[in-house]
Amino acid sequence: MTWTGVFPATTTKLTQSGELDLEACRASYERLIANGVSGIIVLPMLGENPCMSLAEKEAVVKTACETAAGRVPVLTGLAEVTTQDAGAAAKRYAAWGAQGFMAFPSIGYKTDPRETEHWYRSLAGATDLPIMIYNNPIAYGVDVTPALLERLSDVSTLVAIKEETGDIRRVTDIFNAVGDRYKVFCGVDDLILESVALGATGWVSGMTNAWPAECVALFDLCEAGKFAEARALYRIMTPAFHLDTSVKLVQYIKFAEHLVYGAPEWLRAPRLPLEGDERATVRTIIEQTISALGARRAG
Repeated sequence: MTWTGVFPATTTKLTQSGELDLEACRASYERLIANGVSGIIVLPMLGENPCMSLAEKEAVVKTACETAAGRVPVLTGLAEVTTQDAGAAAKRYAAWGAQGFMAFPSIGYKTDPRETEHWYRSLAGATDLPIMIYNNPIAYGVDVTPALLERLSDVSTLVAIKEETGDIRRVTDIFNAVGDRYKVFCGVDDLILESVALGATGWVSGMTNAWPAECVALFDLCEAGKFAEARALYRIMTPAFHLDTSVKLVQYIKFAEHLVYGAPEWLRAPRLPLEGDERATVRTIIEQTISALGARRAG
């Protein structure tokens, strides 16, 4: 596995009644791969991981692996409460075909640094598959700091970090602390240009679900150092990218997919489809982005 490029955190497609829609999932994965993503991540929080049963998780992972058919690696989100459950989940996902993990800290308890280190060491001891550390202290109250990454640097299967503190300075702080020991992935859509400029090698993206070709093009421009061209595209997409940082990112991104290419927008309760002024506001942002991208292609 090469830890570079765009790895969309994929949504899990559902029917209006809340059932798993595997055909829509398969079509989504195929669309992403056909448009040049470097890997796919199923069952992230954007994929409503905690709302899925074990049987549904198995079906999603197997469908993704069958669809990818070795063309790109398939990672799965790993979000559990206890250390024991996290290790067991890693073994299950590996048996279903996953090739690596994007691993959250405990989603039921805010671990302190010593406990966080133990969590990731224990998880790494339960599997020989590579692990991307998911670092989102804004949402989960746990920060895998550069100092903590340094302490974990002897664990060879901890290979990457999804950096989602929202503080662009953190990318440089990581490199200053541990060099290139870990692959650093941008974890929020509206910091991708800045992150690649500072040395990030990958992007775990939400809005790539809606616009895979454009997001891959944006990443490639940044990686090639073509920042003038990248800025023009980034400025078009940033209003939509801001939606990736909201607590309602699942609703917003599924709605974007629905407007862009007709994917189902349905959710697993307690999440509900958007309505009223909120729906109108998000629709305006997405439709303006669709229009601006169309004009860019035509020009």
